[in-house]
Amino acid sequence: MKTYLTVWFSSEGAEPSTVAEKLQSMGFKPIKGHYDHVYDWKREATLDEVLQLCNNVHQTLKGLKVIYKIETI
Repeated sequence: MKTYLTVWFSSEGAEPSTVAEKLQSMGFKPIKGHYDHVYDWKREATLDEVLQLCNNVHQTLKGLKVIYKIETI
């Protein structure tokens, strides 16, 4: 199971490299393509675990003036 993250930046917000560093510290890996980052669970995660990861992403990106989309497959 993997969780994919797409980030939209604003010129009034944090630099992309800063955002990438914060996400990498959470275990996300930067990737090229349709998505910007991926979190590899290496197993089937529960809904509660996915929601907790989403909460953590929300707290990590709070105040950076970015918009994001999360998709878990």
